Amino acid sequence: MARRKPQLDELLKRLGYRFEKPELLDEALTHVSAPKADGQSYQRLEFLGDRVLGLAIAELLFKTFPGAPEGELSRRLAELVRRESCAEIAIAWDVGPYLKLGAGEAHSGERRNQTILADVCEAIIGAVFMDGGYEAASGVVERAFQPLLEAPRRPLRDPKSALQEWAQGRGLPPPTYTIAEQTGPDHAPKFRVMVKVKGADTAFGLGTSKRIAEQAAARSLLLREGVWTEEEHGTA
Repeated sequence: MARRKPQLDELLKRLGYRFEKPELLDEALTHVSAPKADGQSYQRLEFLGDRVLGLAIAELLFKTFPGAPEGELSRRLAELVRRESCAEIAIAWDVGPYLKLGAGEAHSGERRNQTILADVCEAIIGAVFMDGGYEAASGVVERAFQPLLEAPRRPLRDPKSALQEWAQGRGLPPPTYTIAEQTGPDHAPKFRVMVKVKGADTAFGLGTSKRIAEQAAARSLLLREGVWTEEEHGTA
């Protein structure tokens, strides 16, 4: 049974935008490997869309979190514009069936390639910008990224950085980390690390490297002190 050709109207509906110049969307969906691409792949639009996305997300964050300091805004921005987030948006738009790929890329499953999907997400944003201007592009960004805005997929700060900021905010010296125990063979060691912060009880963390164990120890202390919650950051 032949596969149903996807209708472009379905993609446009998910984008919430209709192009005056459909050739821009066509270019945004064209991989460099596509037949007769003649250099008109999504790469230039991706370059533009990356910058438009950054500005639109920065503006959205500035309005959504009026009391957030610059550091938090920067971390939220980095989380939202990273490759994984852009690929997630492209999947939500279901751009895969619309991609124009070379035969080899199409047969090797590149329609699900995270890098390509992330690039196409940015290229589409660039195409909307070229077609309708910044307001149109920022509207597409806001509708697409709003679900990710207040529910980041990972902590905005790694535990060690968060613990250091917490200590500094209380006027305390930086946390200190000590290897309490190392077990296992040289090729597969396990570390138990102790972290100390003045005025707080010692906390411990386990990991297959010193870095992982230090992060685990910092997370343990943050959770115990109530700085972080298990609902937001877990115990892993």
